[in-house]
Amino acid sequence: MRYTAPALDALVIGVCGLLSWQWFHADHSRLPHNAALLVGAACLIMQAFSFGLYRSWRFDEFRRLLATVALVWLMTAGVLVLWLFVTKTSTDYSRLWFGGWVAATLLGLVLLRLLVYSVLRWLRSKGYNYKSVVLVGQGDAVQRMEQCVQQASWSGLRVVARVMPSELAALAHGSPALELQLPESSHSIRLGPEQSPANRSRPVDEVWLCLPFSDEAGIHTALHALSDSTANIRFVPDLFSLKLINHGVSEVAGVPMLDLSTSFMSGPAGLLKACEDYIAATVILLVVSPLMLAIALAIKLSSAGPVLFKQRRHGWNGQQIWVYKFRTMVVHQEQGQQVSQATREDPRVTPLGAFLRRTSLDELPQFINVLQGRMSVVGPRPHAVAHNQHFKNLVPRYMLRHKVKPGVTGWAQINGFRGETDTLEKMLQRVEYDLAYIENWSLWLDLKIIFKTLFKGFVHRNAY
Repeated sequence: MRYTAPALDALVIGVCGLLSWQWFHADHSRLPHNAALLVGAACLIMQAFSFGLYRSWRFDEFRRLLATVALVWLMTAGVLVLWLFVTKTSTDYSRLWFGGWVAATLLGLVLLRLLVYSVLRWLRSKGYNYKSVVLVGQGDAVQRMEQCVQQASWSGLRVVARVMPSELAALAHGSPALELQLPESSHSIRLGPEQSPANRSRPVDEVWLCLPFSDEAGIHTALHALSDSTANIRFVPDLFSLKLINHGVSEVAGVPMLDLSTSFMSGPAGLLKACEDYIAATVILLVVSPLMLAIALAIKLSSAGPVLFKQRRHGWNGQQIWVYKFRTMVVHQEQGQQVSQATREDPRVTPLGAFLRRTSLDELPQFINVLQGRMSVVGPRPHAVAHNQHFKNLVPRYMLRHKVKPGVTGWAQINGFRGETDTLEKMLQRVEYDLAYIENWSLWLDLKIIFKTLFKGFVHRNAY
């Protein structure tokens, strides 16, 4: 896979370049020299941008793999366009050919992986190309790992046994290789070295230690017993019991650390998110600017007061920001620091404001906030400062919503949790969806949320 996959990708890039040329330039039988050099450069750039693309497919979700290959290829095409622009050679190439080549290659790379994935899935259904996994431990941690493996049928992993560290201790005392009988099979597996050529037992591929950090004795016993094993030995900390945000492993001052609560808003992911925001907000504002001008004029003519309503809310890292909306209420003064949420049939809401709220058109000025860098197109919705002060002591992990920029739309909103939060249960559910978004963020998730917002995010029964 390490060498075959890059070679196949290079073949797809080259073949698509040639076929695209034949399609758009049927009178030419050969790909020109300069176009062939561009195809070769694309192959090299894609290898440089691989981002783990050529790791084993066994441990990655297939849709994530497809998203990665699409991103890598589009980035490669972007670098080529930039290079042609900088060198002032873009006129040397056919735009039809270049566009057709990029589109055909993207399709070819995806189809190649679909084909390979289908073949691997068929082989695994016949009992081939799978890896055996032995879980060491007991209790909920082992059961959860077994369920995860069963749900990830695409991985080709198969849990063949559960053992305790004490059962592995025999290996540490020089006993013959521990063999375990496979359920519903006449074959056995071994965790130790092969004892004789006649031994036909299958070696274990993976051993996962599902033990708590506090069980030092069990961890050391298992590692000592498996010191002669050729299996991949992995430690699975019980992260299921921890509520983490964007967890991973970081190295700080040369010391590896497990991230329990960090933001993805820095590094490559943060740059990708920022590019997405500025591009999307610019395009949206250009499209809706006539509508926004019409709404602003209607507000000015229908009621006294400013067109825009500004309110302080918490943004990224808990910093206070000004958030814009079209004014939908009559001008009024709140008592003290109190901020009253709009309720159904609220007398403060103007007739035009009621329409804007029902259709969520009052939120359009927040795309200006996005261009200012204060908000994101997709993210947890910002709450008023007073509401944050109230709920942060009632809802566990509430302030972790501010690990990312607040959004114009969000995962909670397209799942129905929007509008007035008049009960603690509603806020608990909204925060649960917000944190799930942060934990599972990806460009494709953002695009999915934006797409769903177009069809189910504007008008909702809770929008009033």
